[in-house]
Amino acid sequence: MAKTICIANQKGGVGKTTTSVNLSSALATLGKRVLLIDMDPQGNASSGLGIKRYESQESNTYHVLIGEKTLSETIQNTSNGKLKVSTANPDLVGAEIELVDMPQREYRLKQAIATVAEDFDFVIIDCPPSLGLLTLNALNAADSFLVPLQCEYYALEGLSQLLNTAGLIKKNLNPQLHIEGIVLTMFDIRNNLSHQVVTEIKNHFGEKVFSAIIPRNVRLSEAPSHGQSIFEYDAKSIGALRYLDLAKEVIQRTDSKQAEAPAVAEQNQYEGELNV
Repeated sequence: MAKTICIANQKGGVGKTTTSVNLSSALATLGKRVLLIDMDPQGNASSGLGIKRYESQESNTYHVLIGEKTLSETIQNTSNGKLKVSTANPDLVGAEIELVDMPQREYRLKQAIATVAEDFDFVIIDCPPSLGLLTLNALNAADSFLVPLQCEYYALEGLSQLLNTAGLIKKNLNPQLHIEGIVLTMFDIRNNLSHQVVTEIKNHFGEKVFSAIIPRNVRLSEAPSHGQSIFEYDAKSIGALRYLDLAKEVIQRTDSKQAEAPAVAEQNQYEGELNV
């Protein structure tokens, strides 16, 4: 059964899609069967893996949400045999409006993922930079959510709102939802502010922060323009190595959580953490 992880942050430009694409690719590189679901109308996760917009015009996540297609009908192969993708395009903007009057509108993606969950080890969902119905569907469908957080002054802006939203979803819609962790992105080793942000975030969130820190890296920025993940574009770059480290941490946390029975005390503690 697949573990579903939602990559979410309503603040744009934090490395959310870069993390979605390259974490998915890293997990696949490590031998895991991965499905990346693009829920962002910009479709950058799709194009970042070499899927052209016209190739999925009639079969993408928009059609899944409105009930015209099954998720399996929208899945496309990538150059990595272990990694599949369900693409997105601007039609998803309309889904925000169309979903309003649909029955069980918050559960559309969850129900779709359930039909393919046995075929994958991980399902990664790339969310839009907002807290609308698309992100609501993603958080409701997920077992956990991962938050990319840039190493800059406004890093914490909006994080509290996201955690509160996730807390409400956990309480009212998805009791299993928990925070997978916070991954620090766009780290500049030459910048004192980056080091200060890292220290502040780690002091505040402790073990919820992944050890792997994603640096500012030219190769990471170049890879999407070639329709490739960093592992295809430059597997030896520092960006690739750090995303590989992140994937190993995600696998380790997943294995640890599966090995231990969930405790009521932990759930209560988590509910408090969401309201930070």
